[in-house]
Amino acid sequence: MPINNSHLYGLDEQHLVDYLGHQLEANTAVAFASLQQAALADEIDLQICSGFRNFDRQMLIWNAKATGKRAVLDNNSKPLNIEKLTSKELIDAILIWSAIPGLSRHHWGTDIDVFDGNMINKQNLQLVSEEYALGGPCFKLSQWLDGNAQKYGFYRPFQLGLSGVSPEAWHLSYFPIAEAYLRDFDINAVSDILKSSTVKLREPILAQIDKLTAEYVYRVAPIPKS
Repeated sequence: MPINNSHLYGLDEQHLVDYLGHQLEANTAVAFASLQQAALADEIDLQICSGFRNFDRQMLIWNAKATGKRAVLDNNSKPLNIEKLTSKELIDAILIWSAIPGLSRHHWGTDIDVFDGNMINKQNLQLVSEEYALGGPCFKLSQWLDGNAQKYGFYRPFQLGLSGVSPEAWHLSYFPIAEAYLRDFDINAVSDILKSSTVKLREPILAQIDKLTAEYVYRVAPIPKS
């Protein structure tokens, strides 16, 4: 059956434009350019580490973790021994930091991971909480985003106690578009996509797809009020 809104699941790139080597949703790119210039005026080099990721790219990340080819980290960013985990436990562990293919906000082009290029380069960046906390290279950026991101339509969807995904100080979402995309997300469509995919742990994922979608797609921090 044809898939509606395939751009929501990383299968369509027609809504994207190139912005300095990263693919972003068109409105998101315009807004981010303004946010970036504002940061520069305050001597912060706001750079994108990761923007749009298609379904296949997300599947590579997921499958590498599910098969032990890539480290699976706990809430404290420490490696786990996945050999001792059941399928359900392994899914839960991977989901601490990585989305199931088809369920990632990075498919939308509205969500980006950012860092301060004045303080750390992309090669050394690990995207762990310590880098954005007091004493970390991106602490100044994180504090600046607290006071300025919303002015340009951005916010952090993954916040402590407000989201299924662990807090990610580096993850920004352009909420004027992302909010509409979230409303259009269709669990039946993504289930059909997963059924015909080669995603590892596919069957145990599908067995609890309602719960996983509720926790890791729909449960995010509320859109900030102006």
